[in-house]
Amino acid sequence: MSASLLDRFRGCLLGSALGDPLGGRFEARRPEHLRERFPGVEALFDYPQDELWYTDDAQMMIGVAEALITDGHIVEETLVRAFATNYVPSRGYGRGARVVLEAMEDGRDYRRIAAEHFPGGSYGNGAAMRVAPVGLVFRDDFERCVEEAKLSSLPTHVHPLGIEGAQLIALAVSLASHAKSPFDRDAFFDRLLAICTTDEYRQQMELASKAQTAEDLAGLGNRIEALFSAPTAIASFAISPESYIETVGRVILLGGDTDTLAAMAGAISGAYLGESRLPTRLVNLIESSPKGRAYIARLADQLCEVYQKMGAA
Repeated sequence: MSASLLDRFRGCLLGSALGDPLGGRFEARRPEHLRERFPGVEALFDYPQDELWYTDDAQMMIGVAEALITDGHIVEETLVRAFATNYVPSRGYGRGARVVLEAMEDGRDYRRIAAEHFPGGSYGNGAAMRVAPVGLVFRDDFERCVEEAKLSSLPTHVHPLGIEGAQLIALAVSLASHAKSPFDRDAFFDRLLAICTTDEYRQQMELASKAQTAEDLAGLGNRIEALFSAPTAIASFAISPESYIETVGRVILLGGDTDTLAAMAGAISGAYLGESRLPTRLVNLIESSPKGRAYIARLADQLCEVYQKMGAA
């Protein structure tokens, strides 16, 4: 039975906010060490008993959601203000991101500072990790989804490979939010391949479309570059669309940039399964801070209202 619309919106945001801290505990670990410690994905999720505090991934995703709720589409000034307001350095922001976000806080030229810190633009997965709300709001207009994903990237990521990674994750969320069981894997990848504009991403996504095993995922990558993480997250979902635990656990066991891999994979999985099919015990462990679990669920409700008003307009 397919999830309801609101269930999918909540599932996407909560799925991302859950995957982030689940993966964050193992960031930069080597995959062989993880495999030695955990015999399978289920074992990864036995350990959490205390609150799960998300990292920069979910914090910036919250900012994108807030900006969309304010304007109904991406307005850079609103988005930047949300990023700066939410910014908590201890959430695990990288050095380059901190420099750019501090410029946003101070009202300085963050675009110039980003260009100085990332000559040619960042091609990391920072835009992809936060883009899921765009995929929800523009789930009925794939061209608009891709364009708004680009706009959400530009304050921090102007490199084509950074932008394209965000576009692919946003569209994957859109497609997953519509998909019914049984999941049509071929149609899913046909749509994603159709928006690939670079040879690099087309090659990676063709490999992702054929991935069936953990070894195949490892070949796609576990790194901070969007090219070597966004397709990996998408492929993990497509291997096990009916299981959040399998989808997220599989990318965590790859090691490397585990929080972002799990945040992206969790967003896509949650958009397909809905909140009702996420692991309840773990969802209930997401932090109860002012912008914690309950706030994220409310953001999803408000995003759903934005989406519905757009359709009625």
